[in-house]
Amino acid sequence: MAEEANFKCLRCGQEFKLPYDPKAGPQERTCPKCRSNSVRRIKEQKK
Repeated sequence: MAEEANFKCLRCGQEFKLPYDPKAGPQERTCPKCRSNSVRRIKEQKK
């Protein structure tokens, strides 16, 4: 089962959560706000 990860749109700056499976290959993702495909996963910082 895929976990959720944080993503950020590089065009508009919107941050959102999407299902993420680290074992799956690269997937095209789309920003829910501006529909751009310039989306990157935000790696969680360890505290």
